[in-house]
Amino acid sequence: MRIACALAACVALLGLTCAPAFAFDFPALSGRVVDQAGVISNESRADIAAKSQTLEQQSGIQLVVATVKSLEGNDIETYANQLFRTWKLGQADKNNGVLLLVAPNEHKVRIEVGYGLEGTLTDALASVIISSAIIPRFKTGDFSGGIERGVDGIISVLNGDTSDWQPKPQSFLRIDESGPLGTALPILGFLATALMLQLIVGGIAWLFSRRSGHYVTRHGKKVFVRDKSSSWSSSSSWSSSGGSDSSSSSSSSDSGFSGGGGSSGGGGASGSW
Repeated sequence: MRIACALAACVALLGLTCAPAFAFDFPALSGRVVDQAGVISNESRADIAAKSQTLEQQSGIQLVVATVKSLEGNDIETYANQLFRTWKLGQADKNNGVLLLVAPNEHKVRIEVGYGLEGTLTDALASVIISSAIIPRFKTGDFSGGIERGVDGIISVLNGDTSDWQPKPQSFLRIDESGPLGTALPILGFLATALMLQLIVGGIAWLFSRRSGHYVTRHGKKVFVRDKSSSWSSSSSWSSSGGSDSSSSSSSSDSGFSGGGGSSGGGGASGSW
């Protein structure tokens, strides 16, 4: 009898523990932009959907933007991860989905990244996109502009351009420009530049001399003899293929849009304003 009671208690506890995972009232995945909160303009919605579609056609990556009226009392990390898994963003075999989630009423935003993209769209890069591109516009009430800028940042990173989104290193060394070190630094910099230029010029001259002639021994002496032809040549050439790699053939509209079976392990970053 005691065993049966203990077993019943465990089952009840397990049910209470698992209940929150199934209690979310998620919006339906109606397209690449799901604006439940109604904060994105029609023009921005169309632009974001077009950019997301192009990204998917070129790389297979599914990027979805969602705004929600409420996080239903949960933190945005849990909500975003469960929404991502419910919608199954990205391809099942690559887990290459990205979700940009905005909760205007709670002043929260998150970029949730699929397993397969965590090495490209890292937590650090996602954090910089949120803090420098999205939140400043959200603070002024420009949700459309912040979301568009965030989408642009995500796509640029996924395309390999991370130059604008690297964390800025903080410098703790301050030089007093009026002191001796501040006066000497420009002089040292000039001398170093002059020395570098001299080495480069000397190296180029040596290289051309090596290519345009050679030494021979005549009557016991080494004599430099110029070659008849010293033109540069190369046996290799660069070529590029113009073929397109399209892993998706979705139509211009979001009719019938759905996730591809992907999942997320909680990678990404969050922010608030």
